[in-house]
Amino acid sequence: MATPKEARPYLNPYLAGTLLGGVLFLSYYVTGGGLGASAAMSHIQTGVLDWIAPLHVDRTAYFADIAGGHRSPWAHYAIYLFIGTVLGGFTSGLVNRRLKLEFRKGPHVTNRTRAVFAFGGGAIMAYGARLARGCTSGQALSGGAVLAVGSWAVALSIFASGYALAWFVRRLWT
Repeated sequence: MATPKEARPYLNPYLAGTLLGGVLFLSYYVTGGGLGASAAMSHIQTGVLDWIAPLHVDRTAYFADIAGGHRSPWAHYAIYLFIGTVLGGFTSGLVNRRLKLEFRKGPHVTNRTRAVFAFGGGAIMAYGARLARGCTSGQALSGGAVLAVGSWAVALSIFASGYALAWFVRRLWT
């Protein structure tokens, strides 16, 4: 039985950052909006709700802004950006020989613990994104690119919080 080929090396982070900046520029140029995932999730959730309870969508101000009346929640660029991100990540993993199901964790953490913390952290971040009316990638990337002071404050706070928390959880990863 043949052994699978090794994964290709990751892209240089400076080159990757430059390419991401180019993608952000193209996003503004083509769609008039930046990068972020929360708008796509809001439109997808509202689209599903519109299939199940269209009257509720029409009567609720938040949902009506997205899909009320004749508006289609599916006609938003962020949905296509989201689909492209998923397909692009899948394709990149396939081409670079990294496509596999795995848990990335430290040696002292069980798969169950990792899953609980990953989904719990994701749920908290998703709630925070809806509460703030935008996700961290939209804030840090898109807001930071147009030099919005609040976006820079959020990005710096995210990094500072991550570094501060890392000291407390580092033993789980070594």
